[in-house]
Amino acid sequence: MENTEISVSDTLQQDEVIKLYRDNGWSAAEKPQQLLAALLGSHTVVTARRQGKLIGLGNAISDGHLVVYYPHLLVSPEYQGQGVGKQLMQAMQQRYQGFHQQMLTADGDATGFYESLGFSRAGKTEPMWIYDGNDH
Repeated sequence: MENTEISVSDTLQQDEVIKLYRDNGWSAAEKPQQLLAALLGSHTVVTARRQGKLIGLGNAISDGHLVVYYPHLLVSPEYQGQGVGKQLMQAMQQRYQGFHQQMLTADGDATGFYESLGFSRAGKTEPMWIYDGNDH
């Protein structure tokens, strides 16, 4: 199995980010400038690379003290099921260890994945949004 390099200080190129989002069918790929600006404006961006190729990324939005929200976690389809997503989330969870609240929205089949990392349904809460996409 190839070595996966996980980094929280990587430099992202717009074309590789857009490819990763398109390969996963995420509508954010249709707004490339905003997507890259959003990622660069995140509290943390964690990347996964193999032989220099971007194969996954995740980001965190946080107040830096109590609360962190993980909006995106993507792994290139050809590398899914190989532990890359787990490595990305573990890197972020390590950075935000001890925070009062770590939140995310799990979509469909991802629920079991996040449960395996210690996440659980947030009480009686319901996810709510105003969303300008069609991929969920």
